[in-house]
Amino acid sequence: MIKLRSILQPYRISVMIALSLMLIELTVELLHPLLMAKIIDDGILKEDMDVVMVWGAIMVGISLLAFASGMINSFYAAHVSQGFGFDLRKQIFVKVQSFTFEKLSKFPAASLVTRMTNDITQLQNTLFMGLRIMLRAPLLIIGSVIMSFFVNAQTAMIFAIVIPLVIVVLVWIMKKGSKMFHYVQSKLDQVNDVLRENLIGMRLIKAYVRREHEVDRFKEASSSLKDNTVKALRMVETSMPILLLIMNLGILLILWIGQAQVTGGDVQVGEVVAIVNYGLRVTSALSMFSFIIMFLSRSRASASRILEVLVVEEEVKHEGEVSGISDGKVIFDDVSFSYPGTEETVLREISFTANAGETIAVMGGTGSGKSTLFQLIPRLYEVNSGTIYIDDQPINNLDMDFLRNQIGLVPQEAVLFSGEIENNIAWGNSHAKDEQIISAAKSAQIHETIEKLPKKYKTKIGQKGVNLSGGQKQRLSVARALVRKPKILLLDDSTSALDVKTEKKLLDALESYSCTTMLITQKISTAKLADKILLLDEGRLVAEGTHQDLLKNSPLYQKISQSQMKGEMASVKTAN
Repeated sequence: MIKLRSILQPYRISVMIALSLMLIELTVELLHPLLMAKIIDDGILKEDMDVVMVWGAIMVGISLLAFASGMINSFYAAHVSQGFGFDLRKQIFVKVQSFTFEKLSKFPAASLVTRMTNDITQLQNTLFMGLRIMLRAPLLIIGSVIMSFFVNAQTAMIFAIVIPLVIVVLVWIMKKGSKMFHYVQSKLDQVNDVLRENLIGMRLIKAYVRREHEVDRFKEASSSLKDNTVKALRMVETSMPILLLIMNLGILLILWIGQAQVTGGDVQVGEVVAIVNYGLRVTSALSMFSFIIMFLSRSRASASRILEVLVVEEEVKHEGEVSGISDGKVIFDDVSFSYPGTEETVLREISFTANAGETIAVMGGTGSGKSTLFQLIPRLYEVNSGTIYIDDQPINNLDMDFLRNQIGLVPQEAVLFSGEIENNIAWGNSHAKDEQIISAAKSAQIHETIEKLPKKYKTKIGQKGVNLSGGQKQRLSVARALVRKPKILLLDDSTSALDVKTEKKLLDALESYSCTTMLITQKISTAKLADKILLLDEGRLVAEGTHQDLLKNSPLYQKISQSQMKGEMASVKTAN
């Protein structure tokens, strides 16, 4: 909670003003019963209209003051809550950007979306209501009890018995409600997760005619959210009549004792009226507590979920001092790796050298560790043992931001952003000029395709490139990497959707870049063009060399080559 309070620090003056104005409203409300008692005892019962008029005018005047205070309080409460929400949302977004892949895997995407939207909105609303009325309710109860003792301590002793009992029940409801609403928020995560999957996979759902199945999945998740929300709300709502019953019994007892005291001449009528008024104020404040408890329980659950993100340790960015990559030479020296939280070793004792300017093809079956190997080079994960060297420098000696700025990574699944084509390419280098963007597009063999579009480089791309083909998305991703002018280019099966002719042109164009190129491929025709081929199998480097070397010395490579040749021959026969 200290982290959340620190976000409120810039708004402390506005918070103090809002609380001061709320206290003015509270003071006026607590003074009204006393003024009413004065009017009854000194004015009405004594038939002195001057007293009634004077104190009545005072009541009207302070009521107008309270009204003005409430209006201004709302302004400051809104300012604080909206500013707090903006700052918190920004801080969480920046925090998530700093996560390592290990930390990011702990939070599903749908859960992060819920935390940054629904949970923060819940805290915003609670903060606004807290500065406006929620804090006023318990203060009104405390103030009413204290003031009633000033009026008549003997009659007010009833409050001393009733209020502690009410507080015990409220604390129990708060603890129980917090747990239940925390569970409700997790159910909301599930609904968002199903919704996100459906929006992403809409084409596949339609192609497989799985609409009804997905509707049932959504109904199940949504129904579970509804049932748990109703259960939590029912628990809060059913507890409030019990509290109100206790308070109303207390007021009846006050009236019974007060009537006897008035008859005996121990107290005045105005005093009894004042204490009853304070009792009614306590009752009205308690009637708000179902609303307050619901807000506080939800906000407590939301706050804990947000803190789970904020307390995550940030990625260490500046371990190293060296900030220079001149050639792009890559060396793996006995590197082993397993994903955090798992015992399975994904890469085992990998050693090889990619000299500056070389093109290295990485091959292997599914699950052999190819993509994992690529993720270790920009330090998206840290190795368990062994050392990776860049230009003969241990990778941990390099400044992380500088290291990543010298690497062009094209992931297996092309990731594009909503916006114009030129912006997607320039995303790789925000300082790139138009000529550099066009040059990168030409090298990636996508320039001619872009020129045929109605708005060319200004053409809008739908979310995730929905209006582009797989090959077009891959080539745009390659252009985005090339515009960085990287020293190390990593292509993770990024030409799989390209025909042989286009792929050959792209690889030829890469030769004009002074960078070390490493590409994952399943095609022997592509691997043949590389200076060296690395063959992985079950996390081990089982063969290394040129195409001819591996054909002579690697049974596994021979098997892959023969399999692809048979497939090509079968395709030719089918075409004929």
